[in-house]
Amino acid sequence: MPRAIYVLAAGIFAMVTSEFAVGGLMPELAGGLGVTVSQVGYLITAFAVAMAVGGPLMTVALVRVRPKPALMLLFAIFLAGNVLAALAPSYPVMVVARVVSGVASQAFFGVAIAVAVQLSRPEVRGRAIAVVLNGLMLGTLLGLPLSTLIGGQFGWRAAFWTVGGLTVLAAAATTAGVPGLALADGGSDFRKELAVFRNRRLWLALPTSSLIIGATFSAFSYLSPILTEVTGFASGAVPFLLVAYGAATVVGNAVVGRLADRHTIGVLLAGLILNTLFLAAFATFAHLRVPAVIAMLGVGLVGVTMNPAMTVRIQRVGNPGPLVNTVHASFITLGVIIGSSVGGLAIERFGLRAALWLGAGLAALGVLSLLPELGCGKAQLSTESPVRECVEAAP
Repeated sequence: MPRAIYVLAAGIFAMVTSEFAVGGLMPELAGGLGVTVSQVGYLITAFAVAMAVGGPLMTVALVRVRPKPALMLLFAIFLAGNVLAALAPSYPVMVVARVVSGVASQAFFGVAIAVAVQLSRPEVRGRAIAVVLNGLMLGTLLGLPLSTLIGGQFGWRAAFWTVGGLTVLAAAATTAGVPGLALADGGSDFRKELAVFRNRRLWLALPTSSLIIGATFSAFSYLSPILTEVTGFASGAVPFLLVAYGAATVVGNAVVGRLADRHTIGVLLAGLILNTLFLAAFATFAHLRVPAVIAMLGVGLVGVTMNPAMTVRIQRVGNPGPLVNTVHASFITLGVIIGSSVGGLAIERFGLRAALWLGAGLAALGVLSLLPELGCGKAQLSTESPVRECVEAAP
């Protein structure tokens, strides 16, 4: 595996840490900006919407820029967003800062994954994607505790300065460790990039990713209140449980990365079935500590860790270019928005367990969304029979 792949993971880690920072600093931000906690929550929504909508637009703007300069430009924009957040004198300025950071973050995901594909051999592309996405898993494991700890000790502005420092370090490592690459296929243009979206099977695959992530985040977004108010853990135990959950995602990501190339659809199918069962078990036994923790760790193992297999599938039915990867990341972000927002509405009406039942339902829908792919034939479960054959045969 080229060392440059690990450097790309460092950049994603910095961006995920920034994404999670607001969630861990809500009281401090509310007090510092003179707003309510619910208004601070809108900063999370602004970041997510900027990722989902602005990320693809930024990628289109960079379609004629070589990969390494594109990465460096995105680092610069992301750094500017975090510096603006650290200096923000008011809530509207903070909103602008989060939008700028979100746009750059999403575009960086798409370009970084495209670079990883360009640098790696075809037979290990799933593993390469998994290594890059370890930045996401480590952000889940360490990013939120890190930003919360620094913000609690030195103030919320220090947390954003820290993210800025991480960004500078990641950019320096990228300058030194990522080779200069030509544009894939000798270059591209807007029309060529858009042409792939005429493929109907691509539009059948994208919602599956939304359902996988939506199912996971309907639970993950509310783990803290579920573990304290339903399972009965003390609030001091929750950070350790979240670290255990994050560790499970790192393990699951490594396993899925090993299998994603050869058994793409099989991995997705198994992951969705297991996630349905884990989420349903969590909802049923949330009042019992041992079963609840086992189910929570199970969700960590087979939830967001499906990312490498999801990405391999999208690249096969589309292409490995930055725009396809960024649009895919937008559908993943849509899953986060659906899982967290609809989960919140379900909790208001039916209680905390409702978010877990919602997750189980979304995972079950994900299984159903794979049926058209399974209808292409049993051999489709592995790459021995390329997905493209099925795509081209589709009416």
